[in-house]
Amino acid sequence: MAADVPGRGCVGVCACGEPSDGGSPSLQGVGFLIHRGGCPQPNLQNRNVCLKIKSQNPHCDKADQFDNLEKHTQWGIDVLEKYIKFVKERTEIELSYAKQLRNLSKKYQPKKNSKEEEEYRYTSTRAFLATLNEMNDYAGQHEVISENMTSLIIGELTRYVQELKQERKSHFHDGRKAQQHIETCWKQLEASKRRFERDCKEADRAQQYFEKMDADINVTKADVEKARQQAQLRHQMAEDSKAEYSSTLQKFNSEQHDHYYTHIPNIFQKIQEMEERRIVRIGESMKTFADVDRQVIPIIGKCLDEITKAAESVDHKNDSQMVIEAFKSGFEPPGDVDFEDFTQPMKRTVSESSLSNSRGDGKYEPKFGGKSKGKLWPFIKKNKGAGPEDFSNLPPEQRRKKLQQKVDELNKDIQKEMDQRDALTKMKDVYIKNPQMGDAASVDHRLSELEQNIEKLRLEVQKFEGWLADVEGRLPARTEQARRQSGLYEAQNTSAVNSCAQDRESPDGSYTEEQSQETEMKVPATDFDDEFDDEEPLPTIGTCKALYTFEGQNEGTISVAEGEMLYVIEEDKGDGWTRIRRNEDEEGYVPTSYVEVYLDKNAKDS
Repeated sequence: MAADVPGRGCVGVCACGEPSDGGSPSLQGVGFLIHRGGCPQPNLQNRNVCLKIKSQNPHCDKADQFDNLEKHTQWGIDVLEKYIKFVKERTEIELSYAKQLRNLSKKYQPKKNSKEEEEYRYTSTRAFLATLNEMNDYAGQHEVISENMTSLIIGELTRYVQELKQERKSHFHDGRKAQQHIETCWKQLEASKRRFERDCKEADRAQQYFEKMDADINVTKADVEKARQQAQLRHQMAEDSKAEYSSTLQKFNSEQHDHYYTHIPNIFQKIQEMEERRIVRIGESMKTFADVDRQVIPIIGKCLDEITKAAESVDHKNDSQMVIEAFKSGFEPPGDVDFEDFTQPMKRTVSESSLSNSRGDGKYEPKFGGKSKGKLWPFIKKNKGAGPEDFSNLPPEQRRKKLQQKVDELNKDIQKEMDQRDALTKMKDVYIKNPQMGDAASVDHRLSELEQNIEKLRLEVQKFEGWLADVEGRLPARTEQARRQSGLYEAQNTSAVNSCAQDRESPDGSYTEEQSQETEMKVPATDFDDEFDDEEPLPTIGTCKALYTFEGQNEGTISVAEGEMLYVIEEDKGDGWTRIRRNEDEEGYVPTSYVEVYLDKNAKDS
């Protein structure tokens, strides 16, 4: 950038590239290049001394480009993650749709050992059964779609996104590192330049001081020599700073060239290739999205073809003939009615083949078949509005009824928990008396949970009873007698909680909100089953659902899994055990608190 100026009156080159004369005599001989009267390039001029290449850091624009690329690549990753979320929601829809189709097919399947099986001898009902089976297979194909999309798209893209984030982080780390390196070099160049400028100024002042001392006749020769040596020292320091500045400048130019022509282009190229791979990958995933659907289309088509084939197999003539064969009576048609002549006295006779005889002989009795009138279970949907817990948004009387209903429900829950606790306590006592039947400490954890649940429910009852007392105190029509009746009703409800809980279960296991105002008295079980022969299997009196898993490891017990449905053959006799049956060969006792019993109507009446 600048030529060395060894002596006086030499002409050098300024940092801006323009020639510079020696200028002031005081700066001659030190190689310090200046433009007297100003630098030709105004943007490089600084106090008439051209010492700076640029007034600002030239690398800030590149840093801005890194910020833009960082934002864009992050946006690309966000697009990938959004697409993954879209495919995941699609798989959830496919699974939900498949589950609904399977449930629909199962709902309309004929029940075993029921009258519906007889109805499926007709071609139309057999075609309907084939449709149900094909719908089950149809649902399976939607499950296949969900599984393939999960494995081929969601799983692959999730792994790719993690790899992409690591690669992106590495590239931008390299870019930031290169940017910091070139900025460090720039700062070193600026420091070297400022040091050169400072040394030149010091040399200039030392030279001026020496000339002043040399011209003064009153100054001793020793002082003049000292000033001359100081000026030479300053001039040498300026030369050293100049050499250092020149070396630093050459090094910076080399680093800057490598930065802009090698390092940064390579990093930008890697980022571009990474971004292009991301775009290609998301395109391939979209193609896979369509291919997964396309692969199951032939199988779905076969299902639809089977449904069509089943529909075409419907034979109305055959079904009609089956109805005729099933319901024909076999009676002969009645004969002609004979003429009766009333003009002659004769015994009125009626032909044996008359309609009245045929009717009398046949004695046709209508049969009332079909479905028996069963119990109608209302399915009342419970209002799930987001109202306040104390029902303060309701009128006083309605609020009182709601609070009373809530208290009754909590009391029933408390009674249920207490029944389970009592049953487990009995079981623990049995284990204590007979250690070979089981470990008494194994039920302590469950007993502790039940005690905690009972305490929580009692606190809830106290809270709602407080609100109820507040409401009843504000109602003038609420007499003391009505309160006593309410308390009596609550006590009856508590004593009959098990019967109410069973009555509120419909035969198909659904739940009804209907609450009967009548209480049922529990009939104590008798030991009439002992009269039967032990070899004869006991009849089923209802069904039950396992609330918890029970490992029947002792003799006479049976293991059950949570949610399993079994048959009840003997109620709890008060000892906390219920006898159940899984099939003809498997039966035994389970704790009553571990199952929810649904007794048949006939068993309840008896």
